[in-house]
Amino acid sequence: MKLEVLAIAAHPDDVELSCGGTMIKMAQMGYRTGILDLTRGEMGTRGTPEARAKEAAAAAKILGVAVRENLGLPDSRLEVNEEYKRKIALKIREFRPHTVILPYWEGRHPDHYTTSKLGYEGCFLAGLKQMPLSGEPHRPFKIIYSAVYQDVRPSFAVDITAQFEKRKRAIEAYKSQFLPPKTGKKSNVFLPLDELENKMNLIAGYYGQMIGVRYAEPFLTRELQAVDDVVKLAVRSI
Repeated sequence: MKLEVLAIAAHPDDVELSCGGTMIKMAQMGYRTGILDLTRGEMGTRGTPEARAKEAAAAAKILGVAVRENLGLPDSRLEVNEEYKRKIALKIREFRPHTVILPYWEGRHPDHYTTSKLGYEGCFLAGLKQMPLSGEPHRPFKIIYSAVYQDVRPSFAVDITAQFEKRKRAIEAYKSQFLPPKTGKKSNVFLPLDELENKMNLIAGYYGQMIGVRYAEPFLTRELQAVDDVVKLAVRSI
């Protein structure tokens, strides 16, 4: 299987919350897309790993991805080690993505920034011819980092105005995470759906305004981007 875009995330629902609109847009453009979740989110306060797996499958259908897999690594105990890097490298060789989307390399949750480093090093190892892994060596052409929750200036933003409502449906597929618990008990980490929706509207609207559209998702690249035609650059300067 060859993918044009592969998003790697720590937990089920991370992709939907960080770059779901972009994943939908790429699938609508005819690209084969995929998601690799590293953990089952078993340490989460809400829901169960089994429930989240079903929700992730439902969300994947809405996102239009060709494949979604879970490596089953330990939630909240991710670390950069040889075993985990090789597991990711095997998937890179299997999926052969052109572009990989990773979480930003800093953040509040250790699993998120650890996934960023694991993903990068896994992509690197996958391209080593002498690395004793099954499959043909492959290294993605492009690695981009989702910056949706970071206080950094992104390198670029993707217009997701047309995909915004569908992204919302994909997020809402995680009922165990964002709908009130049936027991009626309150949790100090529970994020009500209306609060989440307001937050997502504000963030996507902010980045949309920056590029002159209604909603957008921001991304970072470590390397400088090349431009061949300065006449066709988007977004007005004045």
